[in-house]
Formats: sequence, C-alpha cells, structure tokens
Amino acid sequence: MHADLRLAAFTQGMDVPSARFRVRQYAAALAGQGIALDEYPAAHGSYPPPGLLPRLGWLPRAVLERRRAVAAARADVALVQREMVSTLATAESVWRGPMLFDVDDAVWLHQRLGGVDRIARRATAVICGNAFIAEHFARFARTVIVPTAVDTQRYAPAMRASTPVLCWSGSSSGLPYLEALAPQLARVMEAVPAATLRVICNAPPRLAGVARVEYVRWSPASEVSAMQDAWCGLMPMPDSPWTRGKCSYKMLTYMSCAVPAVVSPWGMNAEVLAQGEGAAGARDHEWADVLVALLRDPGRIERMGAAGRDTVLRRYAIDVLVRTLAGAVRAAAATGGAGAGRGR
Repeated sequence: MHADLRLAAFTQGMDVPSARFRVRQYAAALAGQGIALDEYPAAHGSYPPPGLLPRLGWLPRAVLERRRAVAAARADVALVQREMVSTLATAESVWRGPMLFDVDDAVWLHQRLGGVDRIARRATAVICGNAFIAEHFARFARTVIVPTAVDTQRYAPAMRASTPVLCWSGSSSGLPYLEALAPQLARVMEAVPAATLRVICNAPPRLAGVARVEYVRWSPASEVSAMQDAWCGLMPMPDSPWTRGKCSYKMLTYMSCAVPAVVSPWGMNAEVLAQGEGAAGARDHEWADVLVALLRDPGRIERMGAAGRDTVLRRYAIDVLVRTLAGAVRAAAATGGAGAGRGR
C-alpha cells in the first residue's frame, strides 16, 4: 500500500525492549495501513551511565543529539517512545507538529521536575500500554490504550519438553521478583523431582535452595526458542504502583507460545486472566500449590496452552493492535499543527 502518512518515532535505543516491541515491530504492519515509519533511536541511550562524572558528560550529549534528531526529522506525526532522556522533559518541545507520547510503564513515579507530565500535556494523545497508565495520563491529554503487541509468528508453539520445564524470561531488573519466590520454587522442585527451572536473562539468578536451575543467557536468538518447549511460564511480581504499570508482555509471550502462564494476579495481569483460560493466578503463598498441581496435569497444560494462544491471537497480535495504533496516528495527523506535513 502506498504510504500517505509518515511517522517519526524517537526511541530510547536499538536494544531497548520498549523500542523493539512497541515501535520497531510495527513497521511492516503500519506500512500495510498506509503509514511509513522512520525510527530515530537515541545514539547515546536514554538512560544515564553509572557514576556522577560520566553522567555529567552524558546528559548534554544526549539532549543535544535528541534535539538534532527531532529538528532533522520530516514527518506528519512524531511518536515519542517514553521520555527522550529518562525522567526528564528535554527535546520533546522541539517538535512543533502533532505528537504521540507512548508509555508502557508507570514512568511518572520517577519523573524529575514533572518532566513526564509536561510531555503528556504537550502531546496530541498519549498511547498507553494499559488502563492503569491511561488513568494517570487522562488528566493531561486524550489517551488511547494499545497493549504491547506480540509477534505471533515468531512467538509460536513448538514441541513441549518430555519432562516438566518451568520458565522465567526477562531482564536482570526483574530478577528480584523471581528470587523472592525461591522458597516456593524449592517446594516445587522437591514435589516434582523431574522438573527444571529455566531462567532466560542477561544475568544469572540467585536462587538459594532451588534445585535444577538452568540458566540460558538472553540473546535475540534464544529469547523465543528457550521458552517454547516449557510446561509453564512464570511472571511473579509484588503489588505496587510500579508493577501495576507493567503491560503483561512476559505473560503474553508465554501464552503466544502455547505455554500456560502462572502470574501474580494484579495490574494488567488480572485483566488478561479474566479473558480466557490460558493462565492461572498465584498469590505469594499459593505459588507452590498452583505450580505443582499444574505440572502434574499434562492434559490441563495442553488445554491452557491452546486457550492462551487463542487469546493472544484475538486480542494482542500485531495485526490486531496495529489498527488501533494506526487510528491514533491518523487522528493526530488530522489535528494539524505547525510541523504537520514536513518533508512531504
């Protein structure tokens, strides 16, 4: 389809998950909706390096690079993927046309000088990963809920392992949530001697007392294949304002692979739990009992896997959610603005 609109997406970096899954993976689907996507990833990253002196040098370089990128972009609509510089409002004001602000975490909880809320006030609309995020930003701008979409062709079912495999996949920032579950996981391993816990991460976990832990170092090549043969996937997390901003992407990727998800039942997780039979909820003291019962019932695992895959295909696949995203882009373009139509 010929592109009649151009979208400039300013993301936080090439390897940042939110840029990969909420922007870049939409490129082909948006083209099918007549919208050409140009991504401008942050050259210096949007997160500061450790140490005071490196940060002092990094901040002006990061802001200047983002300001230059915005000034050079030519598009009908800008999409700012979270803050251009973490916690602050900086180069967003350079863009003078319609702007979408995409948020997939409770980033306002850590903002400095009200930066996140200031970006929202400037935005034509805020694209929110879930209802909790939308509730916060509704006071500043029009909100559109677009959950993080799953590439269902990539996250697809495969042959299940012959012996029980529990799987946790995520970045090292989420390891404390898994590690807090160690006593419950130790009970599972004792009750199901054939079971293995597989952890897919950029750093190994510390799970004292948990037998048979298999560590798989994360890579783009391993992030899908290492979870596809699992009997169930884990998404534990505490109930807090920060975790209620999570968009359940880990849960949805398990389900897309026909791997039943066992999750903490709050935030967006509770919403997904209510939509089908592909997942089960477990509160802090319930994890061992829920997991043992599931691992001892292969027939239920197969039924839950099929139901979870169906839920993702109907509600969270790229080809489903792109229609909502494309509609938000077109609605923003229709508002006009000083920068609308640049370079066309």
